[in-house]
Amino acid sequence: MSEFIHLHNHSHYSLLDGAVTIEGLVHAAVEQKMPAVALTDHGVMFGAIEFYKTCKKAGIKPIIGCEVYIVTKGSRFEKEVNAQSLKEGKGRGIYYHLVLLAKNLNGYRNLMKLCSLGHTEGFYYKPRIDMELMRTYSEGLIALSACPTGIVSYHLVNGRYDDARDTAIVFKEIFGSDFYLEIQNHSLDKEKPILDGMPKLGKELGLKLIGTNDIHYIKQDHAIAHNVMLMIPDASMINTTDYTQLRYQTDQIYFKSAEEMCELFKSVPEAIESTLEVAEKIEQYRIEPEKPYMPAFPIPPDAGVSTLEDYLDRLAHEGLERRYRMRTKEIEDRLNHELSVIKTMGYAGYFLITHDFIKAAKEMGVAVGPGRGSAAGSLVSYALGITDVDPLKYGLLFERFLNPERVSMPDIDIDFADDKREKVIEYVKNKYGADSVSQIITFGTLSSRAVLKDVGRVLGVPLNVTESITKQIPVIQGKVTPLSEALETNPELKWVKESKDEKIQELIDISLVLEGMNRNASTHAAGIVIAPGPLIDYVPLFKTPQTELMTQYNMLDLEEAGMLKMDFLGLRTLTVIENALKLIKENQGVDIALDNIPEEDLTTFELFGKGQTTGVFQFESSGMQDWLRKLKPSSISDLVAMNALYRPGPMEMVGEFIRRKQGLQKIEYVHPNLEPILNETYGIIVYQEQVIKIAHEVAGFSLAKADLMRRAMGKKDKKLMAKQKSEFINGAIEHGYSRKIAGEVFDMIEKFASYGFNKSHSVAYSILAYRTAYLKAHYPAEFMAATISAEIGDTDYVVQLTDECRKMQLPVLPPDVNESDVHFVVTPHGIRFGLSAIKNVGVSAVENIIQSRTENGPFANLFDFCRRVDLRLVNKKTLEGLIQAGAFDGITPHRSQLYECVEKAIQFGQNAKSYSSRGQSSLFGGESHAQSFDQYPPLPQAESWSEFEKLSREKAVLGFYVSGHPLLRYEKEIQAFATAQFSDASAAKSGTSIRIAGVVSAVKKKIDKRGNMMAFLTLEDFSGKGECIVFSDVYRRYQSFLSVDSMVMVVGNAEHTGDSLRIIVKEVHPMETVRERFAKSVNLSINLDKVREDVIDELYKIAEQHRGASTCYFTVLQSKGEQSLRLQAGKLGVQLSDEFIAEVEGVLGPNSIELST
Repeated sequence: MSEFIHLHNHSHYSLLDGAVTIEGLVHAAVEQKMPAVALTDHGVMFGAIEFYKTCKKAGIKPIIGCEVYIVTKGSRFEKEVNAQSLKEGKGRGIYYHLVLLAKNLNGYRNLMKLCSLGHTEGFYYKPRIDMELMRTYSEGLIALSACPTGIVSYHLVNGRYDDARDTAIVFKEIFGSDFYLEIQNHSLDKEKPILDGMPKLGKELGLKLIGTNDIHYIKQDHAIAHNVMLMIPDASMINTTDYTQLRYQTDQIYFKSAEEMCELFKSVPEAIESTLEVAEKIEQYRIEPEKPYMPAFPIPPDAGVSTLEDYLDRLAHEGLERRYRMRTKEIEDRLNHELSVIKTMGYAGYFLITHDFIKAAKEMGVAVGPGRGSAAGSLVSYALGITDVDPLKYGLLFERFLNPERVSMPDIDIDFADDKREKVIEYVKNKYGADSVSQIITFGTLSSRAVLKDVGRVLGVPLNVTESITKQIPVIQGKVTPLSEALETNPELKWVKESKDEKIQELIDISLVLEGMNRNASTHAAGIVIAPGPLIDYVPLFKTPQTELMTQYNMLDLEEAGMLKMDFLGLRTLTVIENALKLIKENQGVDIALDNIPEEDLTTFELFGKGQTTGVFQFESSGMQDWLRKLKPSSISDLVAMNALYRPGPMEMVGEFIRRKQGLQKIEYVHPNLEPILNETYGIIVYQEQVIKIAHEVAGFSLAKADLMRRAMGKKDKKLMAKQKSEFINGAIEHGYSRKIAGEVFDMIEKFASYGFNKSHSVAYSILAYRTAYLKAHYPAEFMAATISAEIGDTDYVVQLTDECRKMQLPVLPPDVNESDVHFVVTPHGIRFGLSAIKNVGVSAVENIIQSRTENGPFANLFDFCRRVDLRLVNKKTLEGLIQAGAFDGITPHRSQLYECVEKAIQFGQNAKSYSSRGQSSLFGGESHAQSFDQYPPLPQAESWSEFEKLSREKAVLGFYVSGHPLLRYEKEIQAFATAQFSDASAAKSGTSIRIAGVVSAVKKKIDKRGNMMAFLTLEDFSGKGECIVFSDVYRRYQSFLSVDSMVMVVGNAEHTGDSLRIIVKEVHPMETVRERFAKSVNLSINLDKVREDVIDELYKIAEQHRGASTCYFTVLQSKGEQSLRLQAGKLGVQLSDEFIAEVEGVLGPNSIELST
């Protein structure tokens, strides 16, 4: 056993200060044979639960602590410190360091309170406690006087021995023999007066010394990496400070061995012995409760029952009556079975709490999702209105949600409309007490990509070099590949491993040390915790001036601590649906109840079958659209399966699934008894529930035991799997199956178990998807208007949506001061842009514009507008934004003229208001002077903006083109020769050749490793934008075409890097040359009734006048149902000039000419 124990240690939960993971800290202690180790992060207990669990697993004693900030003079509530106090290092409001260790469960709870109150009451730069709190919550705590900035040491460092003694006396009075004078030796000059003064002080006061190392990293050679970590948040120091100049002035704050520590303090051996004494004082207490902490649910006085179980029973049976007209024995038995399990496991309160706030949400007008996760498999949830998915109809299993053989809290996640989620949280706070409800913390980590960027920035590595590495690190199933794995597996990173550049090697070495550590704390997007009483009694709380109150423990650790946590997710789709229904009601007078829409609507499934699912929840990716076109889904069951299959892993089975549905591949079953379980997915295991049902049917497992088997398969534990297989085969033999069949079935489900998806979740989300598709199919304008409004903050996505509107022949109209609302609305002419989506136009300004228009009618012109609106809200920038967006086009189409007279119009408006105000101030003053302002000044002469400038300005204030698009003039060429758009190019496999047209919106030139110029382009098409890489050899040939605002067609290869796609450019062609470069033929479409001699003669004359090399074809469009005829126009070739196209369309009509390669 070790002779020393480390009691002063900072992990990565001391954010961007400690470069130590919890696992690394515990592993180091185990390696050094230390029987215990402490965690003492700065002012927080973020890592306490993880630390506790890791120590228990490793078989050593966890010592949970915290290095707190304490105000010894004055109050934690004082938020100002005078300069003299700071200079002297004493006085009111100054904080010092103090290490506190929890000796027992009471001490742990007191430490939580101190850490919480430091944030909620004492935060001023740091979370500070004071002597009042220290005296109140000292029981069960051991105190160490801390580092050179500690309560005693700081006075010694500054030559104030008497102040040090006085402070020590106070803390001895509070803690008695549990107060230790801490000494450290990191070879720092400031430590000498402490090492000299503390033994004297200890002898004088009868206090023991204790030796520590202020650990911030594990190995001594991690000192530079730690120093780089310290510099990450401080941008002002980067490029002005040498990152090798250690901020802590020592490389000794690492995890030293007991021998090293004994050598450091050989003159004061008692300081070493005290560490063992402290560890011995720490009791082996349990943090986790025997059963979860459940808030008390108040049963209504008129409920007629007295227990939670009886009340749940009553509500569930009442709900069942509402859900089912005919309640069969199967339904009743299923409900009673579920209720029995819920009551036995003690979760009646959980279901009542959930039912209550969902019911309240619906009553408050907050849209609630049909279900999420495995909770949709519960009939009790369905009966209570927690979910809107009938589990019997879709064959869903309760045991997948709540397993009586696996004791764990139920997990019901709820989707609310994202713009009203806060209303539900407020309801819960009001019901259970604001101090009992909180949001939950989450930590942003230094992933491989993030750490390379941060470390590269500190080291001064050029950004393009760092990006060239990070872009080669893939993201798989939403997870960024670890750096070491990427370096080993990606040949594109071979140059990094082999680089002789010291900066590159240091970048990699330091990044490998810091990767995975916490970078920042933020609020979890969905998590809510509800306690039986004030949260401060159960978990530590966190708050800064920049954040709201949240728990210091993350979601997983809260569950370990026995807390009730819920996910209140804000789902934008629900907001879209809600707003679409409102628009449908306003425009068409139709009230739609989504619960009652037909489930086999042909128009909706036709939309799915054509892959026209942009904007449709969960089904809008280009890859999914391709599969839908092949699948031609005809039922919600098909959608459920596609939703489950379209993810990494099972995606390889999508093709087989489709072939079986289309009858192109035979459906076979290992045994006929599997057919009822697998027939809905054409013989393929798609869902976890199917694995459970097969084990139940074949091996006779209970559904609960079958679920445990499924979970074991997912973990791929070979020893456990061998045991499961033996039990499965024996059970199957007992139920009449041969050993051979039993083995085959087990092997089959083992193969698919890790891929199988939660059917309950897939059903719930597919129902939601079907509802959005139904609205899009039947009420396209209202649905798309609601979708664009909800997504207006995501410019790239809005571009895709507006492109989809264009394909649907739904015009998206520019904003209009006389027609637009705050958000997008539907008009007889199309979808009208919302005014609040214009840059520099705030909601208050929009509301004022709409109010003025509603009260006094449409605006006549810009001057009338300025006379009537509140110019404090609608200022110069607002007016310029409105004009550039085209919001005045309906009354004055010349934007340049309006733009030139903005100041004049504002002055006119101000004068009109001034005169009007004076005129109204005297009741008997005669006619108001405002009458003279009915005469409007003329607009100034101004040169009209070119179409391109108009569109560029429009895009600058709207984020994208609305009234037109620079590429529209080349629409024929794009349709004929572009092979993809950015919205669907992501489906292309790496290496696939692509032609794509767009406007160059950004050019970033770089010098490559050989010293040659290359470029990164951002190219925008109708559907979105993407990155194109032009390497030096291609750049040399085409650089004259690569300027911002150039319209080009690029030819290149698709390349996937993680979750993004880019194009490696091989050729660049200006759009004006594309027709000449690619067109080999032209097709003229002519209606049968126009096949007359005079028309043919006219076309021949046009062709004669424009002779060239392109072959000319005629397609004769015959009457409906008859096949069209395609004929070559002799040997006559034509030149495909603008004039030729215009003249042909003059004879045959618009869109009668089609170019082709």
